[in-house]
Amino acid sequence: MTRLPARLAPLLAAGTPARDLAARFSAAGHDLYLVGGSVRDALLDRRGEDLDFTTGARPDEIRELVDGWADDLYLVGATFGTVGAIRDGHVYEITTFRSEVYRNHSRKPHVTFSDTVEEDLSRRDFTINAMAIRVPSADGDAPVLVDPHQGTADLAARLLRTPLDPAISFGDDPLRMLRLFRFVSTLGFEPDLAAVEAVAHMRARLGIVSAERVQAEFDRLLRGEAVGAALWGLVRSGLAAEFIPEITALALHHDPHHRHKDVLAHSIAVTEKTSPRLELRLAALFHDVGKPDTRRIDDGVVSFHHHEVVGARMTRDRLKALKYPNKVIDSVSRLVFLHMRPHTYKMGWTDSAVRRYVRDAGPLLEDLNELVRCDVTTRNQKRARAIERRIDELEERIAVLRRQEELDALRPPIDGHQVMAHLGLQPGREV
Repeated sequence: MTRLPARLAPLLAAGTPARDLAARFSAAGHDLYLVGGSVRDALLDRRGEDLDFTTGARPDEIRELVDGWADDLYLVGATFGTVGAIRDGHVYEITTFRSEVYRNHSRKPHVTFSDTVEEDLSRRDFTINAMAIRVPSADGDAPVLVDPHQGTADLAARLLRTPLDPAISFGDDPLRMLRLFRFVSTLGFEPDLAAVEAVAHMRARLGIVSAERVQAEFDRLLRGEAVGAALWGLVRSGLAAEFIPEITALALHHDPHHRHKDVLAHSIAVTEKTSPRLELRLAALFHDVGKPDTRRIDDGVVSFHHHEVVGARMTRDRLKALKYPNKVIDSVSRLVFLHMRPHTYKMGWTDSAVRRYVRDAGPLLEDLNELVRCDVTTRNQKRARAIERRIDELEERIAVLRRQEELDALRPPIDGHQVMAHLGLQPGREV
């Protein structure tokens, strides 16, 4: 056991919720540990308000111990052993020491309770999450860091490594293979080579994990700052083929308009450039998935006519399979369907055409315009600037038309001359 760095002591100081909880558990004969992501983030100086704890107490006893302390309680599943306590708007989840394993061909993990914090930590996903801090229960008692798998060293090295052999850790929960790349994206860490090799060998096991869990993990990955590195990791390990095979298929096709890149590299580059909004990043990743099915060669010229139409349909099918909400499916497939529309602006649009574009995009207009801008990954700077100018001009025309429509809405439907003519009045106060 290792002493906790002094700079983290305020997290567990007297009077904090953690100390209050520890005193309750200590009185019942149990230690209480801050654990997992809460410890990782504290060591990275990324502390949040919500905390996760683990203890030897069983779920029923946990509920008894926090009853009266918490404003509200909830149970995370009947068998997972996690009790959620809400106090002053903050969430504190307390879990019995445990291990969980996915049995062959089962979509539900088998959870068993364990008796030591060390055993609990050994069954966690990565060493950076396999650390715990024993919370002091009284004055004079010092917090102690429990780090049996060198998680602090891996944090310093920015390395993602499993506490046990990767085959065991990923066998316990195959979703951890996807989580490996989620942490690549959100933390910017490097995956351990042994872990990546295990993913390549075990990737088919992801199929036993529910689509909802896969979707939730993928969402977090897409919102990360290092999303490009994570997506490349998914593709190169083969894991992408298990749940987004349309993306993997893009590597086989070169786009003549982006000669320096295949369509996969282009799609990942576009995704990296976009803002970290879920619908926008999904659309960026999927915007060209229709190209393999629409590729044609006529007189040596390659074309992908109507790939946006085919791609929108493919995107809808894949997002449905991943159990995304209908609103997300509709928004993303709409962005894919419309992403080529602004490129026709160079042909010259009437005001009616601009209004139709705004109407068709609806609340997605900002995301659509950003997607079109980010879709420019060519090294041809002249062409890139020309596209940027067209989008600038289109947005300026949209703004002008909106101002005009606002003015029109303020004007009365008829003017004074029409009133006088209709009622036979002379100029004056009556008009």
